Amino acid sequence: MFDKLEAVEARFLELDSRLSDPALADRPDEFRRLSRERASLEEVVEEFRRYQGLKSEIASNRELLAEKDSEIVSMARDELKRLEPELEETTKKLQLLLLPKDPNDDKNILLEVRAGAGGDEAGLFCGEVFRMYQRYCEKQGWRFELMSANPTGIGGFKEIVAMVTGQSVFSKLKFEGGVHRVQRVPATETQGRVHTSTVTVAILPEAEEVDVKINPVDLRIDVFRSGGSGGQGVNTTDSAVRITHNPSGLVVVCQDERSQLKNKDKAMKILRSRLYELEAEKAAKAHSDQRKDMVGTGDRSERIRTYNFPQERVTDHRIGLTLHQLTDFMEGKIDEMVNGLIAYNQMEKLKAEGYASS
Repeated sequence: MFDKLEAVEARFLELDSRLSDPALADRPDEFRRLSRERASLEEVVEEFRRYQGLKSEIASNRELLAEKDSEIVSMARDELKRLEPELEETTKKLQLLLLPKDPNDDKNILLEVRAGAGGDEAGLFCGEVFRMYQRYCEKQGWRFELMSANPTGIGGFKEIVAMVTGQSVFSKLKFEGGVHRVQRVPATETQGRVHTSTVTVAILPEAEEVDVKINPVDLRIDVFRSGGSGGQGVNTTDSAVRITHNPSGLVVVCQDERSQLKNKDKAMKILRSRLYELEAEKAAKAHSDQRKDMVGTGDRSERIRTYNFPQERVTDHRIGLTLHQLTDFMEGKIDEMVNGLIAYNQMEKLKAEGYASS
């Protein structure tokens, strides 16, 4: 670990030197690139220097334990009681900072929730899970924008999609992808029997045009009259847009905006993110052995969580965490679950890097 840290510090000092070169003023692209790299290393270097300072202080105080003056020895012991836990915390932080970065962690996301097995009940729960994430995102101060929705006739949804924009959104929510199972008595159930239904959640990192190249000749774009609610302007003009990506077979429909141009723009954002996900899935399969011990693959077929309403509990099956405040959870108070998943994944990565015992 310390060889890595010394190499990072050496690179940081090299970047400082290069960024002070006046000739960079004529090369703004290179200046921005070097500045971004320096910023990405700064926290590691600061923590490493703090670690080195603590090591030095601890060594000095241990030397004082050999003094004959009992007051000095007592002061040295008190300092060691303070410094040694700080050193341990700093070491753990350095280990986390050295873990390989997920290149998508700083990206915005496309949140997709789809009804699965369970008919009308699955559609209703689809809407409830979507609102759960909406409330959580609002608590984080993130921007939450509805991209498309396919409602059912009883207040539920077959599919609903939103763009979430903010700081490190993907890093927080990337483990939410998979099958979410609900167990409860539906409103239409006359005999009080508990039914099981499912919804599928997908967390897709937002893909920019530079991430995914789409050849216009591969697209079929159809416009048509919007259906469902939305007001007279939406329902009486050809504002809805359907984009078909012929090579992959992906189809995206957007019809919630009055403007055909806005619907097309939203549809293209969704298409880019879904194409990006397809490429990511291919890469994940190529590295499946490395991923098997992580929290989850994000596979949409993987059952990750059960929401049991009669017992007021929610359980994440990957980390064995059960919470008994399901009502609060559905109101967007999911921090304990989100943070638990992140901590578990970090610990598995630390084990893989040899920093933590199994």
